Amino acid sequence: MPSGHTHDRITLWSLPIVVGVSLWFTRNSALTLAMMGGFLFGGLMLGPDLDTRSIHHRRWGWFRWIWVPYRNSIPHRSPLSHGPVIGTTLRVAYLVVVAGLAIAAGLAIANEVLGLDWTWGQLRQLLVAGSDRYGHLVTAAVVGLEIGALGHYTSDWGLSSYKQVRKRFPSEGWRSLLLPFKPAKKRRSANRRSARKPSQRPQRKKQR
Repeated sequence: MPSGHTHDRITLWSLPIVVGVSLWFTRNSALTLAMMGGFLFGGLMLGPDLDTRSIHHRRWGWFRWIWVPYRNSIPHRSPLSHGPVIGTTLRVAYLVVVAGLAIAAGLAIANEVLGLDWTWGQLRQLLVAGSDRYGHLVTAAVVGLEIGALGHYTSDWGLSSYKQVRKRFPSEGWRSLLLPFKPAKKRRSANRRSARKPSQRPQRKKQR
């Protein structure tokens, strides 16, 4: 599989393409910026390799511990982490749950220590108002997250396929991807060929 730094380079090299395509279809700079942010976050921070000790995991710094239950629950490169759509959905849902628990704990502490009078109803109203106003930007960011993860899936699949084909056509290099996928013929060993031939021994002359 490609290394973490290789995945980073693929993400950064693909960024101009994502930005150009987004601007072409949306004609909206705000949506493009939201998609670009989601793409970078999905490719560099919220990548599929969070299911193992990877460069994505280390980038969370002091907050990397929040991904320990996720990493211990999901096998590496399983469909739950490396599956299109489902992998991104599960990681986003996990992060939302963790963030929600942190916000709930912070709200409770703020109400007790600072004497604030914030309620869950007020928080829900803020979330609803924010979704009505910025929902299109959130959607664009989520699409960017999936595109960033899709680059990871594609590079993993491409390298795996190339290695499988290269094993059957070791002398063709990248041209092996254009060759028909046929199993290699087994060669007969020299010992087996020589064993099938009748032995020819020189005949000794009879002495009179």
